[in-house]
Amino acid sequence: MADFYDVLGVERNASSDQIKRAYRKLARELHPDVNPDPVAQNRFKEVTAAYEVLSDPNKRSNFDRGGQGFNFGGAGGGFGFGDIMDAFFGGGGSRGPRPRVRSGQDALIRIEIDLMEATFGSDREITVETALVCTKCTGSGSSGSAQPTQCPICQGRGEVQQVTRSVLGQVMSSRPCANCQGFGSVITDPCRECAGDGRVRSRRTLNVQIPAGVETGNRIQLSGQGEVGPGGGPAGDLYVEIVEKAHEYLVRSGDDLHMALTIPMTSAVLGTTVSIETLDGESKVDIKAGTQSGTVISIKNRGVTKLRSSHRGELFVHVEVVIPTKLNKAEEELVRNFANLRGDSAESAKVDNRENGLFGRLKDALGR
Repeated sequence: MADFYDVLGVERNASSDQIKRAYRKLARELHPDVNPDPVAQNRFKEVTAAYEVLSDPNKRSNFDRGGQGFNFGGAGGGFGFGDIMDAFFGGGGSRGPRPRVRSGQDALIRIEIDLMEATFGSDREITVETALVCTKCTGSGSSGSAQPTQCPICQGRGEVQQVTRSVLGQVMSSRPCANCQGFGSVITDPCRECAGDGRVRSRRTLNVQIPAGVETGNRIQLSGQGEVGPGGGPAGDLYVEIVEKAHEYLVRSGDDLHMALTIPMTSAVLGTTVSIETLDGESKVDIKAGTQSGTVISIKNRGVTKLRSSHRGELFVHVEVVIPTKLNKAEEELVRNFANLRGDSAESAKVDNRENGLFGRLKDALGR
């Protein structure tokens, strides 16, 4: 008889954990599905036989006293499938019955909000369809006071075993019981409302408080408002994802807002005051005399509220000066007289190399 300690490569005083680790390592190398070499297969049989004895306290004790402890390949040599599973996945093959009451899943719903709601926050009513506890059976899944009974096929274990013969001897595998779906019990009189699931799908209305400062992609968590679990188990959470609709003329960038304002050439030359509509109502914008196209005017505290803060961003007004493309004779004459008074001519044109002028803005735009 081979020395099973030598076969596994462990000391005679090795602990059960050391024996298990040694077997796992060898089984991964020698299993027929991994190593088809006939020599490796024979070696795998020896390793399996050694582990079968040394992993069982009674068989190991008998072996240490000089007994056989293991009858490999015989009628009683039932090597368990759980040991193979343990070698490759670190756990036994036995699962046991699964509980009927389990936690529910989280749910996700998307809602659209406008820029006004994103800036100041709001309260919204939303309609969701999720799994709720069945009011007929209060989650038990059974009609009336009936209770689930033990499955007669698996005797409450939730799984059945099947023995097959292979080169390893008798291999035992386990699978969920088809009669009880692995629960170990059977609902003999299921609830007519939920068909034994303990929950039903239903629409309901919830109030959602949208905080000021949210933007597309932000999620609001409503604890315990998601899907109720099977068997009436605890509900998951409901996540409300924000989708912000585009505004008619305001563009959001973080907590700031941007808008384009076109003014006539004469207003840019002479200066003026323009009324604009902001999220806070009407505001006045002062256009200084000589304002150039591309000028940006900042208005503080007219942007979006910062999330979890009372402070707000800025509103940036981008000014574009509109140059008329067609003039009648009288207008053209006035412009020529104006040019003559100023001494403007084609010779007045020059290349702009000012860092604080168009040249500087051009370099910034090109990343130079």
